[in-house]
Amino acid sequence: MTVRPATLADEKAVLALVEELFAAPGRRPPAYTPERGAAFFRDAVGDANADVLLALDGDVAVGLASVYADLLSIRFGRRCWVEDLVVTAPRRSQGIGRLLLDAATEWARARGCTHLELDSAAARRDAHRFYLAAGMLQDSLHFRRDIA
Repeated sequence: MTVRPATLADEKAVLALVEELFAAPGRRPPAYTPERGAAFFRDAVGDANADVLLALDGDVAVGLASVYADLLSIRFGRRCWVEDLVVTAPRRSQGIGRLLLDAATEWARARGCTHLELDSAAARRDAHRFYLAAGMLQDSLHFRRDIA
């Protein structure tokens, strides 16, 4: 198993993995389309402060984490935000998610980030157990307003 930054050639595999985020208990964001997802993927690949980390078993993509060094906080320093973290359903509970979180942590350290954060939908109880077992802390509530 290896983890590497995705390239533009990985677009199809990445978008297939993203589709798995929409399976229950997840949901498809109202404004999401595959075309919009593809455009945002290309933006992330081309941004010096972002990446899509791809977990590969040989040549097969089995998971991903999108990472962003996105905020310089007066209180906390530079944050690394993990937006999309998914392992394909047949390969869950095999250590791939932890491998991706560890790779995201190293990516963040290399960019001077002081902490790594992510959100998880309230209904994703299995994911919550995973994050806690992986050493993450649950220390806030997240609020959102959709504007597009």
